[in-house]
Amino acid sequence: MSANKLKKSRQLLLTTPFFALFMFVNTNATLAQDTTNNPSTNPNTPTSQTQNGTTTNGTAGATSSAASRSRTVSNGERMKIKGVITRRDPDTFTVRDLNGVDTSIRLADTTRVTERKSNPFRRAKNYGTTNILRGLNVEVEGRGDASGQLVADTVKFSEEELKVARTVESRVNPVEDRLGAGENRLGQVEQNAQRISGQIDELAAVSNAAKGGARAAQDTADAAVAGVGATNERIGALDDYVPQDMLAVNFRPGSAVLSPQAKSQLDQIANKAFSAKGYVIEVSGYADSTGNIDVNRRLSQQRADAVVRYLAEEHRIPLRRIITPFGFGQSQAIADNHTQQGRAQNRRVEVKVLVNRGLMQAAPTMNTQSTNPSTTPNQ
Repeated sequence: MSANKLKKSRQLLLTTPFFALFMFVNTNATLAQDTTNNPSTNPNTPTSQTQNGTTTNGTAGATSSAASRSRTVSNGERMKIKGVITRRDPDTFTVRDLNGVDTSIRLADTTRVTERKSNPFRRAKNYGTTNILRGLNVEVEGRGDASGQLVADTVKFSEEELKVARTVESRVNPVEDRLGAGENRLGQVEQNAQRISGQIDELAAVSNAAKGGARAAQDTADAAVAGVGATNERIGALDDYVPQDMLAVNFRPGSAVLSPQAKSQLDQIANKAFSAKGYVIEVSGYADSTGNIDVNRRLSQQRADAVVRYLAEEHRIPLRRIITPFGFGQSQAIADNHTQQGRAQNRRVEVKVLVNRGLMQAAPTMNTQSTNPSTTPNQ
């Protein structure tokens, strides 16, 4: 195969949704290989080339470290990156290209997020930064800053790639949150187990030296076992989220604008969410059966996005607390679409506050009985 054909094949693979899903699933395996020691490239080597989905311009081009598999962008250097998002933080995200090299991207106030469209006669859609998700296949253009990151001027992706990323994010995000909480709880359990083990050993020594101390030591040991059992039960519930609060806000026909009543309802549920521990918010948009199916699907998505924007801007709810919103269109109707009242109920956005069942349970306690000095034999 010629070099041009190989280059075109790599670019075609990079733009497919299946590649986005493949790169996201294999992120952990690639990170494990990143610890191998290989010489890094010289960061001062001039470069001006297009290779493996990365375009650089300038005299101090981007450098790729074989040991860390990460790229450092020179200050002021112009660069275009194509790849899959493997990490998403509030103001930054990481893109991994076809060679497995990571580039840290920083979002600025001037960053434009637009559609990478295939139809040249249609105007490209504009997206919010909340649509930049892990598993999304993107094309980023920008310049390097003093910290070695690429400050994005434009971020482009197709609508089909966004659908794939939303599917991946909606499945993986809650699982990772639960796993992180479970790891923290396991660390606490290990510390409690060590402390309990030390207490049991101490009580065993006291019981051997004191008359009548065997019963007190047994009671303390039983309490310790019960505490460990309660802790294990609590850990088992860390991956289970239960609804704590739920409401539905309604919209006018063909509109995605929040009414004053809808805003008041969202104010109430936002205040309740702040008082919860380990909460996440699920937002789902719906429409009635009037009109085209595709139009209703887009309208329901716009309604869900309007609710997310209000909660984030007016109540400063972190986006990591909001599960990716989704518009279901005219499906999952809760009332009869043949009546005016039923259609009004179906034009809605459902907002649910979910809390971790394990965190809702009370922490286990263990009562230890102090040794009575009168029961300790004279030495």
